[in-house]
Amino acid sequence: MKHFLKETDFARSELPKLFALAHELKRSRGKRSAPRPLAGQTWAMIFSKSSTRTRVSFEVGIHELGGNPLFLNKNDIQLGRGETIEDTAKVLSRFVHGLIVRTYDHADVETLASAGSVPVINALTDFLHPCQIYADAFTMAERWAKGATGKALVDALRGRKIAFLGDTACNMANSWILGANLFGMKISLAGPKGFAPGAEIDALLGKEGFAPKAAYQFTTDPMEAVRGADVVYTDVWVSMGKEEETKERIRVMSPYAVTGKVFAAAKPDALFMHCLPAHAGEEVMPEVLASPRSIIFDEAENRLHMQKAILASLAAARRA
Repeated sequence: MKHFLKETDFARSELPKLFALAHELKRSRGKRSAPRPLAGQTWAMIFSKSSTRTRVSFEVGIHELGGNPLFLNKNDIQLGRGETIEDTAKVLSRFVHGLIVRTYDHADVETLASAGSVPVINALTDFLHPCQIYADAFTMAERWAKGATGKALVDALRGRKIAFLGDTACNMANSWILGANLFGMKISLAGPKGFAPGAEIDALLGKEGFAPKAAYQFTTDPMEAVRGADVVYTDVWVSMGKEEETKERIRVMSPYAVTGKVFAAAKPDALFMHCLPAHAGEEVMPEVLASPRSIIFDEAENRLHMQKAILASLAAARRA
């Protein structure tokens, strides 16, 4: 059974086909000839965390692929009343064709995948956010290889540098470290000393065949991180579940805001990206968000197209 719990669940050799499918699904959206590989299928969405882009893009995507999205708030099912994750996985596997899970503990999606008998997609955990990284990479590739598809899109990523500023121990930072190495990119992270990438991501890098010491650069100097960068990326400083740390996080991360000065220190044609929602005036200044080189809404839209490609690919793998 193929799942998508982390970036490396698709091998490098599979990326050209996946990116080509996302390109085709985007091109054919709304046309009568658009493929419907989920026809007759129901995919359950278990969300323990609130969402705008993730929920809407998955619900719309499943519908456009011919399937039926079934939204399940954790508090509406027995999982929220003490049923084990294993039992939930086994029961839902008898009813639906796949699970999309947005939750806190990454171990929960791993348990759902191992105990169930349908594909599981990680729609965000506190450790990783692979759907966002794939949509981001597709968005970058579209810019750097205009009109290309398949292998040419994936090749456009190789050798490019991404700079990640702010909370460099968050799920987006972890996912970008893993994703950058998968895509053949370089990544430099700048954040407070106490927020350096942790042992968990280093262990995963080693398990996936990447040397942790060579997989990324961490610095406390934002200017050093953005020097020569093709993309400057940031995320909110206070993630869901960290609200009690708001004042302290804002204090220690303020030097890592993406200001106009910081953005100008990257390559002249560098792109700005943010997974959204953005807090203008905190992790990024309004003038950077509004820059012609800010592609935040392109990456938000591409969540739909890339996730449709992931859904279709997992459904095809299950049929094979």
